[in-house]
Amino acid sequence: MADTPLPDISRRTLIAGAAAALPARAFAARGPVVTVLGDSITAGYGLPAGAALPAQLHLALERLGVHNQVRAAGVSGDTASDGAARVDFSVQPDTALVVVALGGNDLLQGVDPKVTRASLERILKRLKQRHMGVVLAGLTAPPEIGRGYAREFNAVFPGLAGTYGVPLYPDLLTGVARIPRLQQADGIHPNALGVQVIAARLAPVVAKALAKRP
Repeated sequence: MADTPLPDISRRTLIAGAAAALPARAFAARGPVVTVLGDSITAGYGLPAGAALPAQLHLALERLGVHNQVRAAGVSGDTASDGAARVDFSVQPDTALVVVALGGNDLLQGVDPKVTRASLERILKRLKQRHMGVVLAGLTAPPEIGRGYAREFNAVFPGLAGTYGVPLYPDLLTGVARIPRLQQADGIHPNALGVQVIAARLAPVVAKALAKRP
């Protein structure tokens, strides 16, 4: 009898959990563990692992003198709700700090920003319960999507950061969005150079958050 295919959410969860559980040999052998919980942008869609955001964030932090291990927990196609469903599985207990970078697929799919907010709130609450630091990475909705929707979506990230007292990186794609030389052909995902730009801008925020950890 043929094996029964796993449901999509199960496949995503298994992939993310396996990635999070892998030792960070390629990144570092010492330093606090930073887990990047996200979607295709953090998973390195279209790029080799060494060019993806987790690896580049590790290097950017090392350049700042912050020894670290960075674990990839990004799954292409994940919404904030998907991330909330797998947060315990994907974020291992030895994690010191989590970069939460979800919401892009919510935006592309037109998910109600209230739903996105509730999903991200579940993630933040759970990470707080687990005594892990958090950096929340937001996104900026393009005005073409509708001003009302964009306004409501854009308010999600600073609102949550303020409520839960976590550092906010306002827009993960700052310095990359709408710049063709920093994007892949789809006009959405950053290319290798674009990822380096993101990592260099994000690293100081992560470093500061790590410095405040006990």
